[in-house]
Amino acid sequence: MKMMKIWYDACTGKHVRYGAVIAKRLRNLGYDVILTTRKHPDTLALAKVLKEDFVPIGEYNPTSLYTRLKESTKRTLNLTELVKDESPDIAISHQSVELCRVAFGLNIPIVLTADTPHAVSVNKLTIPLASTLVVSEAIPKHLLASYGTPKIFQFKGVDEVAWIKDFVPLKNFEFKKPLIVVRQLETQASYAAGKCDITEKIAKKLTKLGNVLFITRYCRQDKENRIIPKDFIDATSLVANADLVVSVGGTIAREAALQGVPSIVVSDFGRTYVNKYLSQKGFPLFIVRVLKVLDYAKKYIGKRFDVREKLVELENPLDLIEKIVSQKLFLNAS
Repeated sequence: MKMMKIWYDACTGKHVRYGAVIAKRLRNLGYDVILTTRKHPDTLALAKVLKEDFVPIGEYNPTSLYTRLKESTKRTLNLTELVKDESPDIAISHQSVELCRVAFGLNIPIVLTADTPHAVSVNKLTIPLASTLVVSEAIPKHLLASYGTPKIFQFKGVDEVAWIKDFVPLKNFEFKKPLIVVRQLETQASYAAGKCDITEKIAKKLTKLGNVLFITRYCRQDKENRIIPKDFIDATSLVANADLVVSVGGTIAREAALQGVPSIVVSDFGRTYVNKYLSQKGFPLFIVRVLKVLDYAKKYIGKRFDVREKLVELENPLDLIEKIVSQKLFLNAS
């Protein structure tokens, strides 16, 4: 019997990492997996690190609403040309707008992962088109069902568990200790429109406590007393070797906490359902106000937390995705 062909599209570095572990799991079961991505500050470089062959289609240009729409439209057309010849049986993504539009138009069932209910624009453009949605139990179902999702499967964990469970970090970093990693706000994301980027000020204050590595989103210019990497760095490995991680919320915060590294999240953006979920589970993820960041940094810098038992207790979303694909539960969505 012919095995199903699966298409995964990745729009960001996180999606690339998620897609890589999904592809590995499904390939081990005999499925044929096609991987696509777009040119973005992290995607192609991370794909190379992971030794995965992602086909680059299109690019990310957030200069204006016009450039976003233009590039997305071009990418949708180019993906349509690629996929019509590949004939995938299922499409999977972490809310790729272009994958959803193409798959919906070609009548390909869509299995979607999602963890940002506050990303309203992306939710509107993806969730209503999905056959199946795979999300953390941390996210209230009614927030997602309001978009008209046919079928929602929830798991006891967060998306990052998928690649942290068996993750072996690289050990070739030579930054001086104590190492504090600060991740810049995604200033050009639609949900951050009009928000003030406070991460640079926070990074500057933290130089009093140690060696600050400031991971920028787009600009690679040097900042006073801070290290800004000129080339791509595998952030998941980096935070495993850090003494403290500070961000405004997101993947890097959860990756650090799941590896036992203290992670401080600024509450202005950080009170997401998945962040609060991990914090309540006892992982070292601390959601604090801006004025308290330095106090918490002094308290937790250099401390390591043994979270191995807690990590084992969390469910791996890959198990649920495998079940949905192998049992064809996406066909029963209603």
